[in-house]
Amino acid sequence: MREFRLKRLFNSQSGNCFDVAIDHGFFNEYPFLESIENINKVVDTLISARPDAIQLTVGQAHYLQRIPGREKPSLVLRTDVANVYGKKLPRKLFSLMIDNPVEQALKLDAACVVVNLFSIPDEPEVMEDCIKNILRIKPEAERYGMPLMIEPLVFRPNSEAGGYMVDGDLSKILPLVRQGVELGADIIKADPTDQIEDYYKVVEIAGEIPVLVRGGGKTSDQDILERTYNLMQQGVRGIVYGRNVIQHRNPRGITRALMDIVHKKAKPENVVDFLS
Repeated sequence: MREFRLKRLFNSQSGNCFDVAIDHGFFNEYPFLESIENINKVVDTLISARPDAIQLTVGQAHYLQRIPGREKPSLVLRTDVANVYGKKLPRKLFSLMIDNPVEQALKLDAACVVVNLFSIPDEPEVMEDCIKNILRIKPEAERYGMPLMIEPLVFRPNSEAGGYMVDGDLSKILPLVRQGVELGADIIKADPTDQIEDYYKVVEIAGEIPVLVRGGGKTSDQDILERTYNLMQQGVRGIVYGRNVIQHRNPRGITRALMDIVHKKAKPENVVDFLS
């Protein structure tokens, strides 16, 4: 059954996946709401561009799943919520999982569930929360054939970066990705490395588990198109982008451009017309 759902997530021709993440409101951070204030409108816009999947929460998944027909993107359901993203961190940090996550995913007809694996400097308790979440959800996901996407995230020190700033150090990303694989990931969703040309090492450390690359912070059109193209040449199986799509001046156009890079091996210069 797990393989059946994976077939709904990965394109039948290219074998790759473009998942647009708009689950940011789950994390109680005002800046994360930029461009997704009207979630219904955002979902409709993305559906018209036809990415492979849209990543949503239990409270917002209905905006996608109520759309009739079989052509809409698959649902990737976010299953955990955390308070680790602020510029000023609260006294107590946590990463908590929703109750009965796989049952809720099944009721929502999700093709996949996603859970975080944080590595935050001097915050081992948060990592412990994440590992407990994964240990809890994995047997349930196996029982019901629900693919599990694990999202290893290495944070820079909050005092240095001031909030949700990831660390692209390959020596830190590799062991966390490998831990996610060892814990039973069916898909790995990982950050880009500081040196993009080294990303093949992340693919290698994940073995047979497909790697989707996170978009990270908002960047220029040229950078995101070229980066995506370079990553796809190194064996990644797709991308999970949020702010670089939903905060773009033309979300539908950037989605279509990225879809051509992910599925048709298009070069950046051949997709820029989608952005006009």
